[in-house]
Amino acid sequence: MTENKETISVRERVCANEEKLLSPYAVKSSASKGRARAEESCFFRTEFQRDRDRIIYSKSFRRLKNKTQVFCAPEGDHYITRLTHTLDVSQIARSIARSLSLNEDLAEAIALGHDLGHTPFGHVGEKVLGILSSKGFWHNEQSLRVVDVIEKNGRGLNLTYEVRDGILEHKSSGKPATLEGEAVSLADRIAYINHDIEDALRAGIIKTEDLPQNAVKVLGNASKVRINTAIRDIYENSFGKPYVKMSDEVMSATNELRQFMFRNVYDYANKAMQDRAERMLTQMFEYFMKNVEKLPDPYFKLLENDDKERVVCDYLSGMTDRYAISVFEGLFIPETFAIGGVR
Repeated sequence: MTENKETISVRERVCANEEKLLSPYAVKSSASKGRARAEESCFFRTEFQRDRDRIIYSKSFRRLKNKTQVFCAPEGDHYITRLTHTLDVSQIARSIARSLSLNEDLAEAIALGHDLGHTPFGHVGEKVLGILSSKGFWHNEQSLRVVDVIEKNGRGLNLTYEVRDGILEHKSSGKPATLEGEAVSLADRIAYINHDIEDALRAGIIKTEDLPQNAVKVLGNASKVRINTAIRDIYENSFGKPYVKMSDEVMSATNELRQFMFRNVYDYANKAMQDRAERMLTQMFEYFMKNVEKLPDPYFKLLENDDKERVVCDYLSGMTDRYAISVFEGLFIPETFAIGGVR
């Protein structure tokens, strides 16, 4: 008779491999600081893998496909949306984490969740809600609120400390507690600069020769080359080190491209939608502040624990571009404002 042996879970095997293979500076799945509400471990998945899956299956993640990155409701199928940006960040963050022997699952989970709280109409929407709200509005803080409070009808996703920290601290001004969080912060910058350049070229706003030549000389003359240059530079400067960063030369060139994009692309795109987005969000904000009972049930329920200004911002920031336009039209544009009822 063969001796019975306790079954080793897939999760335990993965955690054992992490101990052998990952950098001493990586966050091991077994060493996570855990969740606000304790849960039984999964047989197959580590805690960070579970977080990734929860984000992917969340409603707020699905809505990213219809949220503006830079160009609002563009004509053409290949412009970047908030969802495709998120996938770009995830791919770059995983590449950085893999090259540095960091926890790839943790980096992926942070990347997939980093923009869940972004508004409709891109950064214009964020700016408008920041003005309307007496407490201000920042998309990284809203992303954390989405996973902590708003998802699952007010129960939140109950993510691990490390993923929550990475989501909150992903902006360039943030200070992530993990190297995986640092990798996502850099991946975010690398992704949006390069895919926004491609969108601006496609839209005819800029030409390739308009790009700052010093930055092109350092980083490369095509997006895939620039992304590869950045990832390799991070690897060469960070492997085996307790940080994730670029060299001064590559960071300077990256910042030069970023400044070029703000001057020549972002300001242009923002002006095109600024007035419309501001008018729609402002009128809807004022309407729901006076008529909170008109909020959808999941948001109305949040009023039990939060003030109405916070909850109205939750509702508006969660809208996709097309849904925001639809709600605005339903509230403020008469059904029959032309002969024959044509809207």
